[in-house]
Amino acid sequence: MKLSLEVKTALLVILGIIFFIFGYNYLKGTNVLETSDKYYTTFDFNGLKPSALVTVKGNPVGKIIKVAYDFDSGKTKVSFTVDDKLKFSKNSTVRLYKEGIMGGNALAIIPETTGTQAKPGDFIKSEVEKDLIESLTSKFSGLSSGLDGTLQSADSLLVGLNTLIKDDSDKGIKNVIAELNETLKGYKNLSYSISGLVKKNDQSLTTILNNFKATSQSLSVLSKDLENANLTQTIAKLDGALTKVNGLMAGLENGNGTMGKLLKDDKLYNNLEGATKQLEQLLQDLKLNPKRYMHFSVFGKKAKIYDAKGNEIKDKK
Repeated sequence: MKLSLEVKTALLVILGIIFFIFGYNYLKGTNVLETSDKYYTTFDFNGLKPSALVTVKGNPVGKIIKVAYDFDSGKTKVSFTVDDKLKFSKNSTVRLYKEGIMGGNALAIIPETTGTQAKPGDFIKSEVEKDLIESLTSKFSGLSSGLDGTLQSADSLLVGLNTLIKDDSDKGIKNVIAELNETLKGYKNLSYSISGLVKKNDQSLTTILNNFKATSQSLSVLSKDLENANLTQTIAKLDGALTKVNGLMAGLENGNGTMGKLLKDDKLYNNLEGATKQLEQLLQDLKLNPKRYMHFSVFGKKAKIYDAKGNEIKDKK
């Protein structure tokens, strides 16, 4: 069956009213879906808030519905609900107590087995936990003493400010304000001087700015030229050349190649040194005994033979 627009609108309005009533009662601490009984009690002062818990032996069984001042009796009237399954005597007591160190205050039902069973709407007598009364008394006492100390401090502060304002010496506030005024005048004159200096050198400043602009443009052109010069490739080639030089130096250090052997092979060095000494001895002997190495015979005479010491060796024939 297709519903008309009017029926849909009516259903939405009814659902909205239901949700509003449910939410409003839930915020007040009343759940309309739960079955509970309402009772009343009074206290000499207010130490509770709506939605605070009502407990029995530490177990939550209800909530406080309303806390209001009774103008006729001059006391605080408290309305609270408990689960309808809870049965207790009308002679029971409702005790105001504190929930832990950081918690607020709550109500505890001290059930009594004797007497008539309590019915919804009955008045239940009340009492206040002894520790809670002492705590409230100490808090109000501490607040009073603290407020007295605060007022004394404020009075001392006002007296000090009054003395400071009336003081005409160098430490007085009048002198400080006068010095501040003179300082502000000095800054004002300085700003006027700077403004006049700028006006007088306006042309020079313009020239400086133009020169700076030209310099920045030149630097921009230079940076573009450096970019077009392909510095990256040049640096890469230089890095490759340095790598090769490092390889060559490493080869020389390890004794690779002819140069490496000359630098690292002691045997080759010793041979070269010995050959050098022999060549030196040969040249010295050639200088002292030239006839031993050079022979001249005009008439075909046989050349003489000498031994290692330069003595002539005669032919035995």
